[in-house]
Amino acid sequence: MAAVPEMRASDGDRDRVAAALREHVAEGRLTMDEFNERLEAVYQSRTYGELARLTSDLPEIDLHRLPAATEPVQRAQPARPDKTPGSLKSAWGAWAGASGVTWMIWLFTTIASGHFIPPWPMWVMGPWGVILLIKTLSDAGGRSRGGA
Repeated sequence: MAAVPEMRASDGDRDRVAAALREHVAEGRLTMDEFNERLEAVYQSRTYGELARLTSDLPEIDLHRLPAATEPVQRAQPARPDKTPGSLKSAWGAWAGASGVTWMIWLFTTIASGHFIPPWPMWVMGPWGVILLIKTLSDAGGRSRGGA
């Protein structure tokens, strides 16, 4: 039996239209404001006709093969032979940030308590820093031996 506009839509039908709208946002056809308005209307819709009106100005999307999920967008980026340097830089940045925060907490608690508290931030930054240092040195050694 073919779906007619007056036929009641199911929760699954509404979910499929919501997924299609999310895909249209990902592809840049809808702004977030438009998406939010349409999404609210999707979940208030009762019939196939109401759902069809929400996507009538948009091209059909095959939800079994989502273009934004399967076709990666090529962005102009400087050529890097290996992604490791950027990820190591991020890892060291996270380590430095966490270390700074823990040292500040230690300093404030030591001052507030009025007596010396052993420097516990060493237990946070020490093992983490050693692992990062080993990873950094092993990656640098691999590249200097002709790794790229």
